[in-house]
Amino acid sequence: MYTLDPQQLTAKDNYKFMSGSVVPRPIAFVTTLSQEEGIVNAAPFSFFNVVSSDPPLLSISIGRKAGEMKDTARNILSGKELVIHICDEAIVSDMNETAAMLEPHESELDRTNLTTVPSTVVAVPGIQEALIRMECTLYQHIPISNDEGEPVSDLILVRIVQYHFSENVYDPTTKYLLMDQLKPVSRLAGNDYAKLGERFTVIRPL
Repeated sequence: MYTLDPQQLTAKDNYKFMSGSVVPRPIAFVTTLSQEEGIVNAAPFSFFNVVSSDPPLLSISIGRKAGEMKDTARNILSGKELVIHICDEAIVSDMNETAAMLEPHESELDRTNLTTVPSTVVAVPGIQEALIRMECTLYQHIPISNDEGEPVSDLILVRIVQYHFSENVYDPTTKYLLMDQLKPVSRLAGNDYAKLGERFTVIRPL
């Protein structure tokens, strides 16, 4: 077994090892609204997970570039609102297009075939084609700095204020979501993604 000290590695190597080890990762496909020009920005983030169910909180970590916030983080901090979509097989190609580095006044959705739909609680529109979308508000912002004190990412906790589930993936009788219909896509390392794949059940001990 190889034993490596992360403090002796570059940030790039740590990223490679972490993104290759913590797999598969769910993808937050996020829309936000530019406060200056009202542009709908969209971007995917795989440093994303559940934090709490009471209150219903999610986390997204958004890396900075040369210390500068990305449009998504800046929009969330200024507008306090966003919509998180769960990426599925049908929209993964369009989602990937929104990872392009554009200027703040450009909408990544213009590179896709996706359409927007008004939200019911927040001002930020959602993506109509997504089977699950969650309207959210900012709960807490935690800036992350490296050992030299340079800001490198923004950890953002958000509160879900409205769920939207397609009738194809939600069973209102059982209140369960149907994974076979959702077909979620997860992030691996590099340019690789994974489908849901084979499932198995393990009963938890009492």
